[in-house]
Amino acid sequence: MLGYFVITLSTALGLLIVDLVVPGVDIATFPAALLAGVAVGFINAFVRPILSVLSLPITFLTLGLFSFVVNGLCFWLASVLVPGFTVHGFLAFIFGPVVLTFASTFLNKYFAEKGMGSPPDKKLAEKAS
Repeated sequence: MLGYFVITLSTALGLLIVDLVVPGVDIATFPAALLAGVAVGFINAFVRPILSVLSLPITFLTLGLFSFVVNGLCFWLASVLVPGFTVHGFLAFIFGPVVLTFASTFLNKYFAEKGMGSPPDKKLAEKAS
């Protein structure tokens, strides 16, 4: 359970970094960032796989570049669902998810190195060794 909270927290912190770095992405408050982190997680888990499968022919023809559009659509959809989180403009639509990926990956690795948020079965496996 702690692992999911840490992932949501790192996504929220990543969204705050995106707010600072990418023009056109605005997050009003930290609670809005937490709610947006949850929304991004759910959309990436449930909506993005469907969009990826449906857009597979276009993604194939564009040599994978259309996946940026799918990521942007998911990012934009999260901003539609969460009050206090807005995405305006093509630059924010394309580069927002890219910066979010880098920032949240870095934060997840940081928290994992500090021993926070790793799954319980992984911790048990390490203790058993």
